[in-house]
Amino acid sequence: MKCIIIGLGTYGRVLVDEMSALGHEVIAADSDASRVEKVKDICDAAFQIDACDELALTVLPLKKVDVVIVAIGSNLGASVRVVALLKKLGVKSIYARANDYVHKSILQAFDIEKILIPEERAARSLVRQMDLGVKTDLFRIDDNYCVYKFNIPEKFVGMFANDLHLYEDFHLKIIAVKKKEKLQNFLSIEFNASVVVNTAEEEDDQPLEPDDVLVCYGKESDFRKLCRML
Repeated sequence: MKCIIIGLGTYGRVLVDEMSALGHEVIAADSDASRVEKVKDICDAAFQIDACDELALTVLPLKKVDVVIVAIGSNLGASVRVVALLKKLGVKSIYARANDYVHKSILQAFDIEKILIPEERAARSLVRQMDLGVKTDLFRIDDNYCVYKFNIPEKFVGMFANDLHLYEDFHLKIIAVKKKEKLQNFLSIEFNASVVVNTAEEEDDQPLEPDDVLVCYGKESDFRKLCRML
């Protein structure tokens, strides 16, 4: 994927780091020279420009990338102006970060592809983890369905994943089982890492252990039923 990230605050910088690490072609832009300097060796190209200036914005290859991400959050005026200019310049795929619901409501008027509210998502994730009472990482698919990654509860220890009958009892499909294994880094230093040892298509060959992790998919309401049973 080729993308442009405009705004290199904390959120934008993380996007540059993560997308570059995954092998995507990333072009970064910000008006702050020090921010641009910090990412120039990480991404494919970095520009110090005022994205609120239409002429300056055209320096970027806006129509040669798959998506333009406006990562400006705190400056509502700048965020809205940059999105408006991108629409004027004919950019088809635009993601924009919103700082709050007012910001989101304004961006919705531009009919862009995706509006990002990272703080809201992080807060909701934390509340759900606390409410479920199980240490859980989740990835939301839509309003009802999620992918859940959670530590093996004590009552599952010693059982095989296929013997849990999570689909029959809770309509939750097991995607994978992860176990801790000792690995070595390039300095030959050993460390513990959680790796996938079994997927849904494979037969169980190892019983579940206390440090194992289950990854499953299903409705949030069904996962809550499982948590209550645990």
